[in-house]
Amino acid sequence: MTVSRTICLGFLAVIAIGTLLLWMPFSTSDGSWNDPIVALFTSTSAVCVTGHIVVDTGTHFSPLGQFFILSLIQIGGLGYMTATTFLLLILGRRFGLRDKIALQQALDRPNMQGSTQVLRSIIATTLIFELTGAFFLLPTFARDHGLSQGLWLSIFHSVSAWNNAGFSLFSDNLVGYQFSIPVNLVITGLIIFGGIGYEVIFELFLLLRDRLTRSTERIVFSLNFKVAVSTTIILLVVGTIAIFLTELNNPETLGPMNFGQRLITAWAQAVVPRTAGFNTINIGAMTVPSLFIMIVLMFIGGSPGGTAGGIKTTTLRVLTSCTKAILQGKEEVILYDRQVPVSLILKAVGVAVGSLVTVSVMTILITFSDPNIDFIRILFEVMSGFATVGLSTGITAGLSTFAKLVIVATMYIGRVGVLLLMGAILGDPSPTAVRFPEENLLVG
Repeated sequence: MTVSRTICLGFLAVIAIGTLLLWMPFSTSDGSWNDPIVALFTSTSAVCVTGHIVVDTGTHFSPLGQFFILSLIQIGGLGYMTATTFLLLILGRRFGLRDKIALQQALDRPNMQGSTQVLRSIIATTLIFELTGAFFLLPTFARDHGLSQGLWLSIFHSVSAWNNAGFSLFSDNLVGYQFSIPVNLVITGLIIFGGIGYEVIFELFLLLRDRLTRSTERIVFSLNFKVAVSTTIILLVVGTIAIFLTELNNPETLGPMNFGQRLITAWAQAVVPRTAGFNTINIGAMTVPSLFIMIVLMFIGGSPGGTAGGIKTTTLRVLTSCTKAILQGKEEVILYDRQVPVSLILKAVGVAVGSLVTVSVMTILITFSDPNIDFIRILFEVMSGFATVGLSTGITAGLSTFAKLVIVATMYIGRVGVLLLMGAILGDPSPTAVRFPEENLLVG
């Protein structure tokens, strides 16, 4: 079995186990058997760290059911191979070559060296951020819900935010805390760091360590770090300004707020499409321009090597740099004084085209099955599922069974990745020595 097939089937196995657990009576608050479609949809959404829901997570599921959802989020955020490899490490099993190759592909690393150490660092980083997030959320949630319930809410929302899942135990998501600075800063901080990629966090740690020890050695940041950080900052700033302006006069969202409230709400809604489905305002009441802006942000997503979805910030920068090179009449793509390999450009094009085709096909299918829903809302729903965001304009629960299954498939494809899924279906590509003659054709 190929590595791609192992990873894809692994995610399906976790989804199947989660569906079975959430289907059982002990997972629902009233002790009845759960709807199989609800169980499948929720399990897929949790494993794919999406956050799409068809029932109220906080009231429909029992505490045990909520724990199962949280566990699925954690496994899905770490990734199937990362989670299982960590379990094997605990059990003391030795790694074979196949295990190392699978882990290398799951972590999107260029080589196999140090994969085990990186895995340990990933687990440690995850625990540190999730525990820190829960610690800072606890005072607010304990004040409003008591210590025991507040502790559970803090842990659940911290894990959900770090893994960019967007699941909430509140019926209105985080609308009740839309003006809470601690909650907004902690949740958005966890989303940003969870979605920016572990490699970036490791480089930031090295920088902080050298600053604290006053090391004279100069840190040289990788190209991945420069691209991921700069693109993330640009998207956050532009997204905040764009949502602020397009919702400024909307009486159902930012209209009635003062400047400070508008700013923190616009900031939160610019962060969550990157890709965690928390919301502090009613998404269904947003203007069409705002919804389209969020669709674009969702499609871009976060950075590689993290818990976010989308085509990734690095893919965007490679494609925009290609366009810049063409306009300047250059034959090489340059980023921060580094030439981008042709193989990476081809991969970026493949990811972008494959993603657009997937979203287009899924949107068309739901448009046929649920013709009474506005096209922009269907597109928003599909993009949210594909980019593993989980934001919704409120149509998810009312979708037909067929449309819900389409969203399930969309979430799965978005989580494992278009290229990885194609590799699992067609087999991993093998290099060829055949070279064909070049010939020009008209383009554009």
